[in-house]
Amino acid sequence: MSEPTRLVLIRHGETRLNVENIFRGRTDIPLNENGFDQARRLGEALRPQRLAAVYSSPMDRAMATARGVAEAQGLTVQAMDAFHNICLGAWEGRSKQEIRQEQPELWRQWVHTPEALVLPGAETIPRVRERAMRGIAELLDRHASQTVAVVTHRSVLKTILAGMLGLERDYFWKFYLDNCSYSTVEHQHPFGFTLTSLNECCHLPSRTRETF
Repeated sequence: MSEPTRLVLIRHGETRLNVENIFRGRTDIPLNENGFDQARRLGEALRPQRLAAVYSSPMDRAMATARGVAEAQGLTVQAMDAFHNICLGAWEGRSKQEIRQEQPELWRQWVHTPEALVLPGAETIPRVRERAMRGIAELLDRHASQTVAVVTHRSVLKTILAGMLGLERDYFWKFYLDNCSYSTVEHQHPFGFTLTSLNECCHLPSRTRETF
């Protein structure tokens, strides 16, 4: 039996909008000072893992986090659109408090049934899951029996984890993922995916607890 393929799934480091509890989506904001420190600490924490490659969402905050990991391994970051953040349409750049007050029905759906939420001009969670899992399948083909890192966003990671575990509904809020945390998954034929760790944060001295 061949060695499993190991995926290190990473949420990007902290940004100002995370601290201010504002919807990000495709708003391309950089890491804040704490986020850059988190990325450096993450790179050191993952240094012993001997990664074959580091992939990232093309967004600045993800790429900067990925560089912290890649540079510690002597690698360069490879951007993949499959791991781009969800597009949230008109919600992007707006505070969650404002949305809760101005659009209570849509906010209720976001809190209770986000997998079914449809926003004008936005991407649905099922569509995110579809493209992200295609990206994961591509990496499994490309890196059999190797360890690779993927740096992406909270919403994308939730759909990836649900897809790997076969969760079809009511899964989005069952995962909590801190900025610059990592989770590990192994894939081996014929068994499929095994979640081996979730939301690892031992390398992070400072975290912002984010709600919804």
